[in-house]
Amino acid sequence: MVKRNTCIFISGKGTNLKNLIAHSRHANFPIKISLVISNNRKAEGINYAKKFKIPYIFINTKLKNYENKILLNLQKYKISFICLAGFMKIISKNLIMNYQKKIINIHPSLLPKFKGLNTFSRILKEKEVKAGCTVHYVNEKLDGGSKIIQKFFFVNDDDNELILQEKTHKLEYRAFPEAIIKIFRKN
Repeated sequence: MVKRNTCIFISGKGTNLKNLIAHSRHANFPIKISLVISNNRKAEGINYAKKFKIPYIFINTKLKNYENKILLNLQKYKISFICLAGFMKIISKNLIMNYQKKIINIHPSLLPKFKGLNTFSRILKEKEVKAGCTVHYVNEKLDGGSKIIQKFFFVNDDDNELILQEKTHKLEYRAFPEAIIKIFRKN
């Protein structure tokens, strides 16, 4: 199997990155993580890139030409697929055009509900019965691309934001790899 050179974009703890690295080490998993990009110099997830000897770069998204730096590095590492794993920055139209249907994101809600930030507090405030995660293609609308996979759980009366986050992460660790396999099984 020819593995696709993939870049994972992160901003924080990198638990989804860690999970994808573990999956990518299996011979039949369709991606090879060739690059990690973070917009947060202090992102804990960078430690996983270091541990597994994956090249990583920090991109200061406050600079005007940051997008050019991203594109140059994607070309340098021959990246053909991108996973957003807790990347807390909206992807530019130019990057989306260059990687049409080749950028996916994982979001901690059952889209189209609760796009954007503060998902767990909003779920509790709205007294939702179900919560979960969605893996979707990235387009120019925030959390608006077509869905690849959704997984859900029922919200209990005593669930708080931390419990919702933990339950959601457990689903994400299954959903993200399944979505990647589903995408490349089609191709």
